Amino acid sequence: QVQLVESGGGLVQAGGSLRLSCAASGRTFISHTMGWFRQAPGKEREFVAANMWLGGNTIYSDSVKGRFTISRDNAKNTVYLQMNSLKPEDTAVYYCAATRKLSNTGNDYNYWGQGTQVTVSS
Repeated sequence: QVQLVESGGGLVQAGGSLRLSCAASGRTFISHTMGWFRQAPGKEREFVAANMWLGGNTIYSDSVKGRFTISRDNAKNTVYLQMNSLKPEDTAVYYCAATRKLSNTGNDYNYWGQGTQVTVSS
């Protein structure tokens, strides 16, 4: 069982930066792929970024590539999402998630945090 708690969301102006954190419980953090997803009002949940537990490869959606960076600190059981050059269309609730699979598909993720709101004003 993995429990996830996100933090770091807030209100920022366009062009600004935020760093989200996701603290995970449990000893198996190192063997889980960690992902970030987001859901804007009236829209479906979409993949943002993932850090694979095997090999450490990272994957990004095209919409955030070059602006967002996912990283993890296995010693702290924490995964981060550094978001730079934020745009109003990045406004959403951001969710941290975990899976044992090497995947960026939401349905493959077994564990989810409660979400943190990110609002980017124009």
